[in-house]
Amino acid sequence: MQYGDISYDLRGPAAWITINRPDKYNAFRGQTCEELIHAFNKAGWDKSIAAIVLTGAGARAFCTGGDQSAHDGSYDGRGIIGLPVEELQTTIRDVPKPVIARVNGFAIGGGNVLVTCCDLAIASSSAVFGQVGPKVGSVDPGFGTALLSRVVGEKKAREIWMLCRRYSAQQALEMGLINAVVEPAELDAEVERWCAEIASLSPTAIAIAKRSFNQDSESIRGISAMGMQALSLFYQTEESREGVKAFLEKRKPKFR
Repeated sequence: MQYGDISYDLRGPAAWITINRPDKYNAFRGQTCEELIHAFNKAGWDKSIAAIVLTGAGARAFCTGGDQSAHDGSYDGRGIIGLPVEELQTTIRDVPKPVIARVNGFAIGGGNVLVTCCDLAIASSSAVFGQVGPKVGSVDPGFGTALLSRVVGEKKAREIWMLCRRYSAQQALEMGLINAVVEPAELDAEVERWCAEIASLSPTAIAIAKRSFNQDSESIRGISAMGMQALSLFYQTEESREGVKAFLEKRKPKFR
């Protein structure tokens, strides 16, 4: 596959997968998801690779979720909602290598969900986290909700979704969403240190550990499949369309 929306690089023992749409705050469209799925499988089953790093191009954003300019009742690709986002999320979980989110800026909406799905997360002190779905007539009814509640606790997860607040990197660290916070200039070096530590350990033991962790939350995959079916119907409603329209017109939505 020729990559256009992402880049794929090898740095020492790790594969770095970068969403390369900085003009869109690294929001993903159908093509982006397809390229990410391909890249994760490419790296995940390469025995020479010890870890996979997921990040976004530029200094402003890690990822801000689905590209609203490609959303008109459905996104522009395949999958239940026009994006194979559920396949992307499960691919991150299924590859037998630790996936590290290198969070260099905004991790909002679907970007926050990607952080949740990654095994580890290291953030710049300038990073910002949060959900935006209810502001734009959307939601992630699977790993973005159920898995998030396991990561940060149910009350905090409900707060994140039901108030759509934004959280600093330090707050994300305190709630358990990420593993470490460093200054922006130190981010790459810190991620590389973590990759080097992983590379010194037994890859089979790590793969078994990852699958063991995932097994406990595997039922969420079914929740996600059912939820995405409901979401595809929701996207056809005037309520959801108003959220997208208001976002594109840069105004407050009128849901009621």
